[in-house]
Amino acid sequence: MKSDREALRTRGGAEELAGYSRAVRTGRWISVSGTAPESRGGVHEQTLDAFRIALAAVEHFGGSVANVARTRIFLAAGCDWRGAAEAHRELFGEVTPANTTLFVAGFIPEGVLVEVELDAVL
Repeated sequence: MKSDREALRTRGGAEELAGYSRAVRTGRWISVSGTAPESRGGVHEQTLDAFRIALAAVEHFGGSVANVARTRIFLAAGCDWRGAAEAHRELFGEVTPANTTLFVAGFIPEGVLVEVELDAVL
């Protein structure tokens, strides 16, 4: 039986250590794992960067920003949630996916203020 599941693996150490994929496509669904930014600027810049990395995974499977159905934003406690919201609007304003935004205690990569996840449907 042929599987309709495809995983996108990067060479990141955390993926190997914890046994997960950057993203997984199953049928028409794409789920992108928690994605930290590469930049270490403010929350607006980090949110844009993290979502652009996550969107690259969607594009790997043939999708685009228009296919995004749900986003999640995790913010370090005390961060400027409005900066994250503005970045979200800049990228997804025309798409208006479902969204959850939460404050969390912290992140594993030092200096990270935000981490994002998203789901898309082809």
